[in-house]
Amino acid sequence: MNIIKSFVITKNDAGQRIDKFITKTCPKMPTSLLYKSLRTKNIKLNRKRADISTRLKEGDVVDMYVSDEFFEKKAPTYDFLSSPNRIDIVYEDENIILVDKKQGLLVHPDKGEYRDTLIGRIQHYLYEKGEYKPDVENSFKPALANRIDRNTGGIVIACKNAEALRIICQKIKDREIDKRYLCIVHGIPKPKSATLQGYLEKNEEKNKVYLSSKKTDNNRTIKTKYKTLSSKNQLSLLEIELLTGRTHQIRAHMASIGHPLVGDGKYGKLADDKKAGFDKQALYSYKITFNFTSDAGMLEYLNGKTFTVKDVWFAREVFGKTDF
Repeated sequence: MNIIKSFVITKNDAGQRIDKFITKTCPKMPTSLLYKSLRTKNIKLNRKRADISTRLKEGDVVDMYVSDEFFEKKAPTYDFLSSPNRIDIVYEDENIILVDKKQGLLVHPDKGEYRDTLIGRIQHYLYEKGEYKPDVENSFKPALANRIDRNTGGIVIACKNAEALRIICQKIKDREIDKRYLCIVHGIPKPKSATLQGYLEKNEEKNKVYLSSKKTDNNRTIKTKYKTLSSKNQLSLLEIELLTGRTHQIRAHMASIGHPLVGDGKYGKLADDKKAGFDKQALYSYKITFNFTSDAGMLEYLNGKTFTVKDVWFAREVFGKTDF
């Protein structure tokens, strides 16, 4: 049965191509039928025929005269409600939330864990606040602009609207957002501060990376800057700045110079570390600074601001540090 459905384009839907919008709205519609419906005006934009590549604007009206079977039936409940609504907020405003993700929590669902994830918790939190209303959003969902491995903790940027997500993702790509990490390594690095360079190659089957001092066609350049903050009992607390961002870069690079991270089961000495009470790796993305060198539009107010996680468990437990 064919029905007519009309969609008024909201701010969060604006800017995307009409075919992308239709695909999200009618996920069961075959691509060939989508294109045919645009050609035959069974799908119209502002009561006129639209090209596939037409960009939607806020206030546009998309009318669809298509079979009811292609529209996704909304479930009585939402998947994100299976996640707790508790999050540790470092900073929040009307556009973004900086969340302190604890170690052990996935940022997105995977085949092993679907019910409790960071994005699920954030969506649940915003839903309870009344800031996320999935029944009135056509396609946008609050989303993460960056991600952190399950076994690493630290600041993750969540965006409440499409424009904020677009800006933050571009700033990350342009390296206009500075992230710093804390970690504890075995030994005392010499010199106390340095910039390391090497070449990294990833083995997908083993989910492990390997470093070399020579460039090949299969590896990628990495640069890691470290600074020693404290040393005690042959352990050192370091601040790390990634000058490149590669898989397992900090863990592999520090291990390659003889200073593996405490609690690292892939590149370190986990069996010995567990005996010493470290059952998870001592690595935390603890500080973020917005260093915009180009226009940030609606997020310009963030420029120059720094946000820090004050209580990093391993820095407190081993070195008694709670302020950086």
